[in-house]
Amino acid sequence: MTPYYSKQRDRTEFLKAEISKPILFLNIVLAIAYFFAILFLFPKGNTILFWVLIAGEIFHLWQLFTYLYTVWDTNYPYESDTDFSEPVDVFITVAGEPVEVVSETILAAKAMNYPDFQVYILNDGFVAKKDNWKEIEEASKHLGAICITRKTPGGAKAGNINNALRQTKSPFVVIFDADHVPRKNFLRKTMAYFKDPKMGYVQTPQFYKNHESNVITEGAWEQQALFFGAICKGKNRLNSVTMCGTNMVIRRKALEEVGGINEQSIAEDFITGMFLHQKGWKSFYVPEVLAEGLAPEDFKSYYKQQFRWARGSLDIMFRHNFLFKRGLTLSQKIQYLSSVSYFVSGIVVAMNALIPIIFFYTGLMPLQITTMALAAIFLPYIFVTIFTLQASTNYSYSFRSLAFSMAGFNIHISALFAALTRKKSAFAVTAKKQSHEVKLFLMG
Repeated sequence: MTPYYSKQRDRTEFLKAEISKPILFLNIVLAIAYFFAILFLFPKGNTILFWVLIAGEIFHLWQLFTYLYTVWDTNYPYESDTDFSEPVDVFITVAGEPVEVVSETILAAKAMNYPDFQVYILNDGFVAKKDNWKEIEEASKHLGAICITRKTPGGAKAGNINNALRQTKSPFVVIFDADHVPRKNFLRKTMAYFKDPKMGYVQTPQFYKNHESNVITEGAWEQQALFFGAICKGKNRLNSVTMCGTNMVIRRKALEEVGGINEQSIAEDFITGMFLHQKGWKSFYVPEVLAEGLAPEDFKSYYKQQFRWARGSLDIMFRHNFLFKRGLTLSQKIQYLSSVSYFVSGIVVAMNALIPIIFFYTGLMPLQITTMALAAIFLPYIFVTIFTLQASTNYSYSFRSLAFSMAGFNIHISALFAALTRKKSAFAVTAKKQSHEVKLFLMG
C-alpha cells in the first residue's frame, strides 16, 4: 500500500478511485465473522467490559456497513459542459478574512467563463467587529464586485447569506467562502444539472490548495479526501448529497421554499440541505475540483473547524428528529444518520482506549482470549477495512488521517455534550492565511 502522496502526485486522483465489489463483499464477511467470534466463540471476561466492547463493535459495524452501502456504486454518470445558462448571483461570504485572500477569490470569480452572472461580496466584517470591513468594501469596488455590507447582526454566515438573498434576484445562487478560489469552468460544469427542474443544489469538492504546508493541513486534507471522494460520489446514487456551505450552486426557488439558509445551527449548510431533501428537491455532487480553498494551518483553527462540524451535525439528531419526519426517503435517512453518528465515535474511541488501561491496573479484561487467537480473527478484518478505505480514495487516505480522526475524540465528546445540553455555540470562522507570493502579486 502507498499511504502517503509524493510531492509529484496529483492530489485530485482521489476522485477517480473505483472500488472492487468483491473487496467490499469480503469486508462485509470478515466484519460479521469477527463480530460473531468475539460475541459467541470465546469465554467472557468481566461482564461490564465485555458489553462495553460489544457496544463499540456494534457501532463500528453500523459505520462500516453504511459506508459500504454508500460506496457500493460510485460510477454515477454526470454531465459535461453544456450551453445551459440562467442568470446567477455569485456570493462570496466574508467575515474579516484578509483582503488579499478575498481579492484573489473576487478576481477568479470575475474570470469565470459564463455569460450571465454578477459577483457580490457579502461583507459581514462590520457585524463580526473586524477592523478590515471598510477595506473589503474598497477592494470590492476596485475589482468590480458589488459589496453588500451587513450592519444588522443575526444568524452568522446563514444570516449574511439570507440578507443578500433579499437584495438580489437571479434564479440561481453560487456560494463561495472567502478563501475558495473558483476555476474558470466552475459555472459551466455545475449549471448543466439544473436542466432538471427538480434539481435543488449542486455541490463540488472542497479542495485545500495548501495541503502540503504542514502536518495539520496534510491530515485535514486526507480526512476530506475520504468524504469528498467515494462517500459523496456514492451519495449521488441515493439523492442524498451533503450541502457543504461553499463551492455550490443552489436554486433560489428551492431556498425560498425552506425559508432560506437555516440560521438556527452552526452547521447551517448541512441542515438546509436536509430541509431541501425533505421538500423533494434533488441534489448532485460533481466529482471534479472546481475551486481551491485553504485548510486550517494550526491545531486551534483545526479544532474550531471540527467542533463546528460536529456540533452542527449533532443538532440534526437532537433538535430536528429527522428520522420521524416525512419527506426523506429511507436511503436519505440512513445517509443522514450515518453522517451524524460519525460524530458520536469519540465516545467509542474513549471506551476502547479505557479497556487496556483498566486491564493494566486491574487485570480485568472483556474476553478470555490469547493474543494469537485475537490476532487471527482481528487482523484480516482490520487489514481489509483499511485497504477498502485506501482503495476508495486512490490511496489518499493514510494512517495519518486515521490518527487525526481518532485523536479528535475529545472534540466529538465536547460537541456531543454541548448538543445534549443545548449549550449555545458560536459560529467560528476558520482562520485563513495566504502565501507571500499571492500578497506580492496583489500589491504589485
